[in-house]
Amino acid sequence: MKRNRSLLTVGLLTLVMVASACSGAPTEESKTASSDSKVGGNLIVAIKDDPKTFNPIYAGDRMSLTIDQSLYAPFFSINNGKKTFVLAESLTPTADLTKYTMKLRSGLTWHDGQKLTADDVVFTFNSLLDEKQHSYFRSLFVLDGKPIQVSKVDELTVDFVLPQATAAFEGALVQIFPIPKHIFEGEADMEKSAKNNKPIGSGPFQFKDYRPGEYIMLTRYDNYFAGKAKLDAITYRVAKDSNTAVLALQNGEVNMMMIEPQDYNKVKETGKTNIVMFPSGGVTSLVFNVNIDVMKKKEVRQAIVQALDKKELITTGFSSTDFAEPASSIFTPDTLYQKKDLKAYTYNPEKAKELLKAAGAEGLKIRFAYFNASKTEANMALYVQQKLKAIGVEVELIPLDGAALGKKALNKDNTDYDMSFGGYSMGFEPDAYKPLYLSNGSYNYSHYKSEEFDKLWIKAAVETDVTKRADLYQKIQDISAEEVTTYPIAYGKSIVAVDTKFGGLEEAVPKQVVLFDDYAKIFMK
Repeated sequence: MKRNRSLLTVGLLTLVMVASACSGAPTEESKTASSDSKVGGNLIVAIKDDPKTFNPIYAGDRMSLTIDQSLYAPFFSINNGKKTFVLAESLTPTADLTKYTMKLRSGLTWHDGQKLTADDVVFTFNSLLDEKQHSYFRSLFVLDGKPIQVSKVDELTVDFVLPQATAAFEGALVQIFPIPKHIFEGEADMEKSAKNNKPIGSGPFQFKDYRPGEYIMLTRYDNYFAGKAKLDAITYRVAKDSNTAVLALQNGEVNMMMIEPQDYNKVKETGKTNIVMFPSGGVTSLVFNVNIDVMKKKEVRQAIVQALDKKELITTGFSSTDFAEPASSIFTPDTLYQKKDLKAYTYNPEKAKELLKAAGAEGLKIRFAYFNASKTEANMALYVQQKLKAIGVEVELIPLDGAALGKKALNKDNTDYDMSFGGYSMGFEPDAYKPLYLSNGSYNYSHYKSEEFDKLWIKAAVETDVTKRADLYQKIQDISAEEVTTYPIAYGKSIVAVDTKFGGLEEAVPKQVVLFDDYAKIFMK
């Protein structure tokens, strides 16, 4: 990809949305002279689960986003504050920021050879704005209850008319990949359409084959406007067990994967991979399900977090603070207006007991769900169980695979567990966080509802004065810290291991959520 997407995760299972991503520099040993490259080869990437969809207007999990990175192309991308145009060649706003005109490159095509034009762009936005199509991106393009208007000017030009000015529009637009009108037009329920099973994209690689539970194969699209990719193919191998995946990496059966901190030394010592480590741009958190009556009580939520030593929890889950730092805000360090001076909950088991007593919640029993394929989550879940037992709270651990956890988390009426781990990577634009925290947000996993909180998010989305906007987002962070429906634990690092047979990692640009920004730049030595 050359875009920035948001990542909404449940227990390091990434369920997203992103805006601008944080890129990191690869290690010196990963830098390879282009003269050592050759055209050809198949890169095998290990992923922890099947993708939830191949349709980019529904993609929120890490697996779908990673595959989309090569299968589709964005209008533009933003890395380290720098905008790079991809399908678009320009985006021009009016002085009052209520209208944007996008000009597409000429000669763009879909993987089936059909032209990619302004009609596809208009269709994409009309589809995601259609409430019947259930795209979580919709909320990013509805301002104070009114949707943006998208219209075709000519074959390569599109106008976006906003109901009011907003500083968040480009941060929302950077997340969108167009979908082909000639494929999906007339589909009553696009999310469930069988046409998603054989996707027609616009990126450097095209869909070849998918065997659920086994692999997804993409092959090079030779007519990609930016030139042919260097690899013949990319195969995404489903490897739900991390120990098996690490063994496959060591044996050369897998060439690339995101590894967990617990496996860092084991993988590094083999000398068979280059390890690229960079800030993930994400936050790992504890999420309280306020559909459960006892979790509606703020005192209970506060008691639970005061029974935990955050640094100890991070060391337990991430092995070392080298791989994660304590989180203070629901916003990540790369997000605009992040506030560090927020209400903190220091480790105080006696205070925790007092809060439980005051709330009438002594002898509390909690069901705690976590992603069973994550060593980090499994270790932290055991720590939480131990610490809460010390204040008289009994914790039943519920390990779930990615599909089951994701399905339960997305259910707005979910009462199957009381708490879970969560995580997301949203990028620099704070408005991208909105679907996680609005009362009716698609990814509001805590199910917390507050009219006051909603009004702040909606007002902040359309505020163009920098000072006023900063104040609104700081109030949002203050309320979140006070209500503690989502408790930020850690800002982690992404650790990506790549077989030494492959180069071009610096040019491909390491990127949060999806590992690399442009897989077309990766080559076999």
